[in-house]
Amino acid sequence: MPRVLDRLIQQAIAQVLVPIFDPQFSGSSFGFRPGRSAHQAFRVARRAIEDGNRWVVDLDLDRFFDRVQHDVLMARVARKVRDRRVLKLIRRYLEVGIMVDGVKMPSEEGTPQGSPLSPVLSNIMLDDLDRELFKRGHRFVRYADDVRVFVRSERAARRVLDSVTAVVEQRLKLRVNREKSKVIPASRATMLGFAFYYTLGGVKIRVDPKALTRWKAKIRELTSRRWSVAMEDRIARINRYMTGWMGYFQLSDAFRPFRDLDEWFRRRMRQIRWKEWKMPRTRRANLRRLGINESFSHQWGNSSKGYWRIAGSPVLQRALPNSYWEDLGLLTLKTTWHRMRSAR
Repeated sequence: MPRVLDRLIQQAIAQVLVPIFDPQFSGSSFGFRPGRSAHQAFRVARRAIEDGNRWVVDLDLDRFFDRVQHDVLMARVARKVRDRRVLKLIRRYLEVGIMVDGVKMPSEEGTPQGSPLSPVLSNIMLDDLDRELFKRGHRFVRYADDVRVFVRSERAARRVLDSVTAVVEQRLKLRVNREKSKVIPASRATMLGFAFYYTLGGVKIRVDPKALTRWKAKIRELTSRRWSVAMEDRIARINRYMTGWMGYFQLSDAFRPFRDLDEWFRRRMRQIRWKEWKMPRTRRANLRRLGINESFSHQWGNSSKGYWRIAGSPVLQRALPNSYWEDLGLLTLKTTWHRMRSAR
């Protein structure tokens, strides 16, 4: 990892390189560029599908940031940078090496990880690929080393995969992961955490199921019964995560998965509250206070059933309804999605 002084110098170099190279980059390149975002990339991809390009070439560059050949990269930087001192400095940062068990090892390929220089150098390296795809008339989107090409038929997609692989490996001296690179229908394609689906109204956007799985894993961590923290602090942590997550995924047109996940999420919250009440006497009293009659309060307050089963019971759902959590300020996926969509 670069030191503070190295990062300062690398950032200074990057700030000079970006105005030189960025204006010439392809309009279909979106990663690590000023004024461009993943949302813009996905909207361009959706337009390509709406125009009838319903087959996707998913190109996987094998360990791109680790395999960039320095000579090939420096040749592309030197096309626009003439100052030998700057070129020499960039080269030294590329070849700085890595520490393995306390021993410095030379780096003969790859860009420095965590470096402010790495994003602009990666775009410089892959600009030739962008130009080749544009010259061939392909509709494509590239976000860093994440490449998708959109064509009209499966047969055309397979031809494109073969020809683009040749460009990447022969001209750029990179490797294409043939096991992960694939040709798939647009309805099964994923990109930057999103996926597509078709409706009578056109091509719509949904959240990639893998992203939803990661959301569940994080919420499971934040709603762990073993985490002893005040409910107010827990809700504050959850709300920060929920707001940040939905700030990115608000682009989704499908809210049904959010509704289903919210039910699971609130059940997690109910079991936390049930554990907080601990003693049967406390549980009976709280159930009565929340409007449950004496008979049910006594029955469920003394129940030996597990937390998860109790949390899903009609009694606890009536005692701790959605409005209860709303009054505590808890955000859910659906409410956060609606709020952000209406603010757009």
